[in-house]
Amino acid sequence: MLATTTRKNMWFERSMAIIASISFLVSIFDLTYIPCRDFYFRNLPSVVRAYDRFKGIQPHRETERYLNAVEQLKSTVEQTGIASSQTQSWLQQLDTLSVSMIQNNPFQVAGKTGNLERIKDDIRDRVKNQSAKGAFNTFWSQEYLTKAGWDKEIQFFDRQIKPLIVTNYYRRLNESGNYVDDFWQIDVIFISIFAGELLGRIFFIRRHNRQLSWQQVLIRRWYDLILILPFAQFLRIIPVIIRLQQAKLIKLDLVKSELNRLFVGQIVNELTEGVILQTLHQTQGALRDGQITRVIRSYLNTPHVDLNNINEIEVLIELTLEIIVYRVIPKVQPDLEAILRHLFQKALSESPAYRNLQMLPGIGEMPAQAVDRVVKEISASIYTAMTKLLEDPDSAKLSRRLAENFTQSIGNEMQRGQTIVKIESLLYDLIEEIKVTYSSR
Repeated sequence: MLATTTRKNMWFERSMAIIASISFLVSIFDLTYIPCRDFYFRNLPSVVRAYDRFKGIQPHRETERYLNAVEQLKSTVEQTGIASSQTQSWLQQLDTLSVSMIQNNPFQVAGKTGNLERIKDDIRDRVKNQSAKGAFNTFWSQEYLTKAGWDKEIQFFDRQIKPLIVTNYYRRLNESGNYVDDFWQIDVIFISIFAGELLGRIFFIRRHNRQLSWQQVLIRRWYDLILILPFAQFLRIIPVIIRLQQAKLIKLDLVKSELNRLFVGQIVNELTEGVILQTLHQTQGALRDGQITRVIRSYLNTPHVDLNNINEIEVLIELTLEIIVYRVIPKVQPDLEAILRHLFQKALSESPAYRNLQMLPGIGEMPAQAVDRVVKEISASIYTAMTKLLEDPDSAKLSRRLAENFTQSIGNEMQRGQTIVKIESLLYDLIEEIKVTYSSR
């Protein structure tokens, strides 16, 4: 019995979800009908004929009269020929209607003035006339239609001009001065259905949960209120999605998890950006207040706690030297040799003896070869010396002592004069540039 009741409830929920979906689609169709009417007119003419009345749309008398005149002209030419007086009469009438159409712009009410401009451009291009009125006068003339060919020109009109005219319409105004919109006659059906359903749900929930008030029950079904609003119909997508999910017609678990991931990711990004900018800002404040200077002086002038029996600065210098000797120098050695070669050749070129030696036949290339050998030997010697410096124990002790003295000397010199002030100012400006670049990115 319980399974049967549950099945009946599910069928009811699915039925109401489908009706809610239909209500939303109909409302979206109504909201987009005017902008998309040309599309419906070309592809669903029966829908346009049925729905125009709800929007107060009817054929525009002036453009309808124009198209009727064209049809009468076709019939007359078919019966009496292009050169008959009856044909001439219809051509003159079409010329008059064309001038009236240009002057009165019957397309303005429908917001299709662009169609009129396209019509004028097409006619001007067709008859090679810069004046729109003159172009229509030429086009609707026996001489032009006979010379250019009646069949070809009337096909041009039907293919390019008529579609721009036939979509024009007139829209009535109501007593308030607004366009007629009788969509409520359709929407009231759906509103009545959902209002009755909401009342039924309220009574049903109250009967089974006496402790709940009317307001609490209504809050539980807050999204159903959107379905009975006679405005903002696009919001009906909210109850539609909720109902489809409850009726198990769609699964939004993946969408919900993705939205949650994006939401959390956005929060994390904003927090990270805030922390970074705040850290940079606080560092600037420390520089501005002279805290960095005090920290450096305190570190250099007072004994500091050693947690691991390692002098980190010395180790850093040793690691830096190892990277430079074993990894960097082999890669940049050709560039170092090029610099040494350039310096030697420049020094030799300034020597008068070298210039005289280059003038001797067979000996001019020897100094350059000697320079190459000297450069390579110097480069190799420097690299060998630096390698031994790192590998020899005695040299390592000297290097550590050099690091200690170097660190102490750098610290002492930085405290003298305006050096530390300049460094703080440069660091402050650098951090400001980093903040601006990071924020703009």
